[in-house]
Amino acid sequence: MARPLALTLGEPAGIGPDIALAAWLRRSELKLPAFYLAGDRDFLERRAALLGFDVKLKDVRAEDAVATFPDALPVVATGHAAMAQPGQPDSSSADAAIGSIRHAVCDVIAGRAAAVVTNPIAKSVLYGAGFRHPGHTEFLAELAARDGKTPQPVMLLWSPALAAVPVTIHLSLRDAIAQLSGQLIVSTARIVVADLQRRFGIARPRLAISGLNPHAGEYGSLGIEEQTIIAPALETLRGDGFDVRGPLSADTMFHEAARRTYDCAICMVHDQALIPVKTLAFDDAVNVTLGLTFIRTSPDHGTAFDIAGTGRANPSSLIAALRLAARMAATAQMA
Repeated sequence: MARPLALTLGEPAGIGPDIALAAWLRRSELKLPAFYLAGDRDFLERRAALLGFDVKLKDVRAEDAVATFPDALPVVATGHAAMAQPGQPDSSSADAAIGSIRHAVCDVIAGRAAAVVTNPIAKSVLYGAGFRHPGHTEFLAELAARDGKTPQPVMLLWSPALAAVPVTIHLSLRDAIAQLSGQLIVSTARIVVADLQRRFGIARPRLAISGLNPHAGEYGSLGIEEQTIIAPALETLRGDGFDVRGPLSADTMFHEAARRTYDCAICMVHDQALIPVKTLAFDDAVNVTLGLTFIRTSPDHGTAFDIAGTGRANPSSLIAALRLAARMAATAQMA
């Protein structure tokens, strides 16, 4: 790769630093794309020593990360020190996590890095420091804003077994149902199709659209949203020339034979999409944010405070996120 991937620190007290260090140790064995960590080298050296990892770290500029990567884990300083102990977030945690995200995004927008890969954050820790976004996805959308316009971020959960998108994301079930609209379904599907074409190289994406209610409403006897909201949205999408099917009963969309008939499932609420992905591919699923001006991937798990600093954290999902980010960047460059 001509440019490195920008990897964020995540919550310092969580497993983000652990899996970043572990991934770099396997760089040659797994032929990983070059990445740098946006963060605090002193903190990372302390975590590596605690884990017993023989990791050489080197402060670099983003432009020098690719050349450095084979011999040392490149660290691009953000100016935010991290002091937290594993499992014990402290007053430095929020600034270190947010500063790392901002720095990584800035490097990608400026062309110094090819994509952003984010380690897990602890939203409760950030909220205590005044963070006003529901999660990573919405914060990244704000950072991607141009000319006063914030793009609609779309969460894609990707794995070799299944790609799925929730139309409504970080909302209670009650609020998700209240906010579901035909316009939101249409705009989400359009973003999915555009990014599957541009960044995944799928010329004509096939979308399977779920219903909201059990058995897709059972012709109105179990709910009318399929008839009043979802079906009209699908007609609009078909009129745009998109290959869409639905509304489908969510309980029959995810078996092996069904998955072979589409490229991405679009689901009405968060758990309809995330439960099947995490069931089928818990260790290698990747969280991708579509609709941004830059590429962003992330491991599909949380901070795991209980095992941070123990050496038990599995880097598989981060490794999958790094590989997918590199693949998306290469595909977008060729498009």
